[in-house]
Amino acid sequence: MESGLENVVAAETMLSDVDGAAGRLIIRGISLDDLGGQSAEAVAALLFEGFFDDLPDSGAFAARLGAARREVAGELRHADPDLLALPPLEAVRALLARLGDGDDLATAFRLLAAPAVFTPAVLRLRRGEAAILPDATLSQAADMLRMLTGGAPARAVAGALDTYLVTVSDHGLNASTFAARVVASTQAGLVSASLAAVSALKGPLHGGAPGPVLDMLDAIATPARAEAWLEAALDRGDRLMGFGHRVYRVRDPRADALKGAVRSLAGAGALDAGRLRLAEAVEAAALAVLQRRKPGRRLDTNVEFYTALLLEALGFPREAFTAVFATGRMAGWIAHAREQARGGRLIRPQSRYVGPRPQAAA
Repeated sequence: MESGLENVVAAETMLSDVDGAAGRLIIRGISLDDLGGQSAEAVAALLFEGFFDDLPDSGAFAARLGAARREVAGELRHADPDLLALPPLEAVRALLARLGDGDDLATAFRLLAAPAVFTPAVLRLRRGEAAILPDATLSQAADMLRMLTGGAPARAVAGALDTYLVTVSDHGLNASTFAARVVASTQAGLVSASLAAVSALKGPLHGGAPGPVLDMLDAIATPARAEAWLEAALDRGDRLMGFGHRVYRVRDPRADALKGAVRSLAGAGALDAGRLRLAEAVEAAALAVLQRRKPGRRLDTNVEFYTALLLEALGFPREAFTAVFATGRMAGWIAHAREQARGGRLIRPQSRYVGPRPQAAA
């Protein structure tokens, strides 16, 4: 039996395909490379297609999502001091748990809207600032940034967040998506399935890597120090954050999409050019060091490396990066939950007992 269910096919899906050998991600038949420039709303609508009978067309989808943001904002009245003392992802999870469960499209829209509203509100309230209510006329990305900063974001800035939300919208049968499908197979409802997914995402082996990328960049500080710092880290047995992936054996295609978004932020003056130069120098040094030190393994740049730089530039604190990831991945979780529930089969794998046996009577 494979450890961690490695190479075990546990579901058939029409939602996404992760080709680790070729470094390719396909979402509903479209390569990630060809989804560039699409909005988070457009990709969510693509993922939802066929799973809801009353799905609005692309023009009405964004309006319906904007209305849902206004609706779920009412739950912010429950953001009391005890809730705000929790880490941001746990606070967002607690607010998500207040949403009524169900399998209908209205529940799906509330779930899709909720982390985009709850994440910036929790961050502001934790700082002692007032939460900002949603603007239903804006895109999900633009409104999320407006609720975080208090001002309308520049087009390039909103576009960078859109790129991120699209890039992380779905990614095969990862731990959180599998958790969502297991719960959905019991017919528990979309909210229950999504809460299971968020709980799986909370674990550092799944959703916790982007913040430490910035810790690494801060410690290195200048491009000239990169190679020596990285060599010392490997000598200590440390993992280089932002490099290597469980599935990809070549470069993670999401890294290229996010690197392009980061460069667009720098070009628009929304990201310090020196910070980008440092990151690119560290990336180049890390790839060279890893190739030299681990010649038998292909450890390339993964999605976390440029995620960290992008979310930092957009104004999200490190402790909230996983909550922002959940905002993008919610579309995939909902679609997988609906796909699983429609199959009508309870997920119930077998286990192999390896414990002691009762002693036979003499």
